[in-house]
Amino acid sequence: MRIENRTVELFPSAAPGAPLVLLNGEAGEGEAVAKAVREMTSSDFTLAAVSGLDWGDDLTPWPAPPAARGMSPCAGLADAYLQQLAGRILPAIAAALPARPAYAALAGYSLAGLFALYAPHRTDAFARIASASGSLWYPDFADYVRRQPWVRRPEKLYLSLGDREARTRNPMMRPVEDKTRALAAFYEAQGVPTVLEMNPGGHFNEPERRMARGIAWILEE
Repeated sequence: MRIENRTVELFPSAAPGAPLVLLNGEAGEGEAVAKAVREMTSSDFTLAAVSGLDWGDDLTPWPAPPAARGMSPCAGLADAYLQQLAGRILPAIAAALPARPAYAALAGYSLAGLFALYAPHRTDAFARIASASGSLWYPDFADYVRRQPWVRRPEKLYLSLGDREARTRNPMMRPVEDKTRALAAFYEAQGVPTVLEMNPGGHFNEPERRMARGIAWILEE
């Protein structure tokens, strides 16, 4: 279905009232992620896969220079997209379900994983967060998280990274593992149940299954 010029694919729960997981991603990946999550956990859930995003603009919290040669600068329009997502897309999805979800969670990979960690500092819409191979190299993001209060403290928080992601010639992205580990330690020190999972390979190895592992973990009670 189309909501607010975005495409939303719904993969409903077996029973009414199960948690609702919003996944920002590419068109068509929701089915593979939903299937993988159901193979990993018995927890019931509805997945709403949102696509039609301009990743470098909609998912970035403030402007930044191009991350690599040939790429465009990031516009930093996350606040505008988050207002759309939490204020209009999420209520429209919830209204299409047979019962109110137990809670809403937010998940994403790469820049969408960065956005998922940014969201609790700006909205109370999401109870749990899964960031798989999040772009935590993003300029000033780690410092922002440490100094900016949450609007809603996450109940559970999942982080992951490929064990070769920091082995890059790109100086902007090279600190990603150090920053991911530092933020995992920060979240734990704040009393948020947190896991950091290191996966074999680089950024593009099995993204759907990496994302599914994160969603499965935050769904477990």
